[in-house]
Amino acid sequence: MYPELMLIPMREELTKAGVLEARSAAEVDEALAKPGTTMLVVNSICGCAAGKMRPGVRLALQHSTKPDQVITVFAGQDRDATERARSYFQGHPPTSPAIAILRDGQLIYLLQRSAIETSTAPAIAQELARAFDTYCAKSVA
Repeated sequence: MYPELMLIPMREELTKAGVLEARSAAEVDEALAKPGTTMLVVNSICGCAAGKMRPGVRLALQHSTKPDQVITVFAGQDRDATERARSYFQGHPPTSPAIAILRDGQLIYLLQRSAIETSTAPAIAQELARAFDTYCAKSVA
């Protein structure tokens, strides 16, 4: 584990964009128990999180369609929260960083490290905007 002081800017890069931190397993469960869509970001200290994932998430959150809520856990730091978050990604190996969209607590979309590290921040934002339009758009009756 890294000293918390080192992580503050990495955490704030998402929280200043309106992403809520889940630092315990209970906070993850509480967030994912809420109805609707949740984007769950597995943050990381790695370079692809810094140069690609976090900037891509911030850009994507400027899109007109967004998930009902956005939460984050920090891999390697908030271990219980990260383990619980990954438990919702059944059938997928744990990676960090990663970005998931869940509806009513069920995984419907997952962007893992392999796709993140081969993309750019704008490409990640574009892919997330596409996913928001597909999975998070509200139906008009």
